Amino acid sequence: MTLKSLQNGSDIRGIAISTDEHTANLTPQAVTAITAGLLNWLLTKHDLTNKWQARELTIAVGRDSRLSGPELADSFIKAARQQGVNVIDMELATTPSMFMATQYPQFAADAGVMFTASHLPYYFNGIKIFTKAGGAEHDDIAYILEHTQALTSDYLGTLTKADILTPYAADLVEKIRQGCGLDTPTPLQGLHLVVDAGNGAGGFFVDKVLKELGADTTGSQFLEPDGTFPNHIPNPENQEAIDSIKEAVLANQADLGIIFDTDVDRSAVVTKDGQLLNRSNFIAILSYIALSEYPNSSIVTNSLTSDHVKSFIQGLGGQQIRYISGYRNIINRAIKANKEGIDSPLAVETSGHAAFRENYFLDDGTYAAAKILMLMPKLHQAGKELGSLIADLKQPAEAQEVRFKLEVDDFKQYGRQVIADLAQADITGFTFNPENEEGVRFILSDDYGKGWFLLRMSLHEPFLVLNAETETAGYMTKVLQTLGEFLSQYPGVNQDKLAALLS
Repeated sequence: MTLKSLQNGSDIRGIAISTDEHTANLTPQAVTAITAGLLNWLLTKHDLTNKWQARELTIAVGRDSRLSGPELADSFIKAARQQGVNVIDMELATTPSMFMATQYPQFAADAGVMFTASHLPYYFNGIKIFTKAGGAEHDDIAYILEHTQALTSDYLGTLTKADILTPYAADLVEKIRQGCGLDTPTPLQGLHLVVDAGNGAGGFFVDKVLKELGADTTGSQFLEPDGTFPNHIPNPENQEAIDSIKEAVLANQADLGIIFDTDVDRSAVVTKDGQLLNRSNFIAILSYIALSEYPNSSIVTNSLTSDHVKSFIQGLGGQQIRYISGYRNIINRAIKANKEGIDSPLAVETSGHAAFRENYFLDDGTYAAAKILMLMPKLHQAGKELGSLIADLKQPAEAQEVRFKLEVDDFKQYGRQVIADLAQADITGFTFNPENEEGVRFILSDDYGKGWFLLRMSLHEPFLVLNAETETAGYMTKVLQTLGEFLSQYPGVNQDKLAALLS
């Protein structure tokens, strides 16, 4: 097992705890090698050699609630110090806060390192890396994993411990106060807000943010960090997690529910009546906010958004730029758009990653929640509900996702060929949609009613992923049957998941 196998796009991710089915590959020894790679990258690619030689290079390290976090973070800290680097151990932190450790003057870290594997099972862990300029890219991670020769230093770097969540929360509190536009330090007083942190790192949001702003947080749940995740997977897309936050909102008659993933770079919200604002709904509400502040601007989303999202954004006077899935991809596309003179204040993905230009284009679940909270006092005073802001967003009658495992060695080439062949297929009722930059997208008509579907490669795994929506109930089965017939000519495409749906 090589270090290269630990690359997961612009992150590092692997098995940190061996199980009966899995053998650990993100071990303390692997972290030691990755630490050397990170230092080589900082010195070579970020021109920090002089600072290192002056014994001033500083890295901040944080972790979420995973069981393997302390051991892996300690391995990083030990290796970094031995190579002449000063370390600030933030202990429990969130991914967005570790970027801010490079921005806040009291820390001024040259890099922020976060140990997390987002919503994956307890035995996973991973590493996300930031510099003052932003998050590491795919090529950066490749460089780090390939250049693991340890630096030689006669200086043992210093180790200090610091709390990043308190100043980070104070920053959020001040931004929400300003955003609400009310002359009071407690603009959320009179609002009942429930948080579900899923036993990840987001529990601080209750005491350090919402209560400071005057909110009643009775009924908030799973705030204590617990790397076994005993209640549900901390993932705003997981159905058990969704059901849990809905139940908490309705049982406590709350005005709003907020749910975070493990490392708090994603979120979703639930309205007073139990309406979930995630995926297309989440994109719509954040687009409403962005277009209210930046009229006639463009919103960058990933490719598998509903056609109704495009219509909703255009109805608000904006434009949608649909791009390749992956939070770094959409963020980079928004940055590029702004450089090209296209006003793009927001990049947001159906998974819940949302990055505002005003916030360093940092995908931050708490900041997205904060932007929504800024609306709540005035809506409350006017007797309006948050969901009313996206009342014009049409909902599909049927929506389905199917993942097809590619059981061939060269799965990437095989999957690309399947997609290319489908793009050329002559199927009545499937109209190729050229407004798409990932996989192949079709408009549905005739025997398939109205709607759309997208077939794309998974970013990192050997799967073809199908997303489909129809406007009238009863047509989805026909869409799936036809696609199954087309895919039957490819023996390397496992259709077991589709067969189960159609049985």
